[in-house]
Amino acid sequence: MTVADTTLVAPTASRRGEAAAASTVGGRVKLFNRICLGVLIAFAILWLIPLAWALDTALKPNAETTKVTWLIQDPTFGAFIRTLRDTDILRWYVASFITSALTAILTVITASLAAYALSRLHFRYKSLVFWAILAGIMIPGQVLIVPQFREMSGLGLLNTFWAVVLPHVPAAVAVFIFKQFFDGLPRDLEEAARVDGAGFWRIYRTIVMPLTRPAVSAVAIFTFVQAWNNLLWPLLVLTNPKLMTIPVGLATVQGAFGIRYADTMASALLGALPLVAVYLLFQRSIVEGIAGTGLKG
Repeated sequence: MTVADTTLVAPTASRRGEAAAASTVGGRVKLFNRICLGVLIAFAILWLIPLAWALDTALKPNAETTKVTWLIQDPTFGAFIRTLRDTDILRWYVASFITSALTAILTVITASLAAYALSRLHFRYKSLVFWAILAGIMIPGQVLIVPQFREMSGLGLLNTFWAVVLPHVPAAVAVFIFKQFFDGLPRDLEEAARVDGAGFWRIYRTIVMPLTRPAVSAVAIFTFVQAWNNLLWPLLVLTNPKLMTIPVGLATVQGAFGIRYADTMASALLGALPLVAVYLLFQRSIVEGIAGTGLKG
């Protein structure tokens, strides 16, 4: 074999080795993806089985709900009709929407302002303030029930929507999400606007906030869902049946239904239906908002 033949064979062997290595890596990646897919499918099934059982029970007559079977001999929407007809669930929808929307809006405003100040302003003990805010994540909400109740009572806000909304507006997690987004935004646009004479509020309102729409969407949706599902606090501060939210109203209805499992499941499904719709409509914003918290400047 000549020197020229040796120089031709060496690159060919090298290419074959690279191809074999790439094939091995590709096989491992495919195997990992398949395992992840299998795990996701398993978790999806575990989540869907209770939901399917609730729907199956709600479509049965109350006399059939005592039988542990998936089969429905006489499917009916009677439980849903009775829930809509005999309860104030539509009024509870309105009350829950008002309180949840107000909580989400005020949380976005206050958390974004606090996070923007922590991200852009320079002041003494800024890091200490930020870590003190994050420390609030570790405080259980149940610990604050008594002082918050006394505060709302002292302000004369008991039995009003504001008593439900205001204690849940301060959110350390929302401040963290916004700060991560602000830290990842380039400062060139803000500097250019500042040269043109724009002030702090104008930069925040017209430049920064439009760029953080994924974070705004994520925080608003998570806050809305949390406020919608809240049971303990509205149960304590609301005594007027006309102001009851969905969880409080459903708790009273389920206690009144007793062993009428079809009506209980129907009311639970109707209460959760708006949250499912919100997630299906805004799931892309949720994913973008969570992914964006890892951005760094």
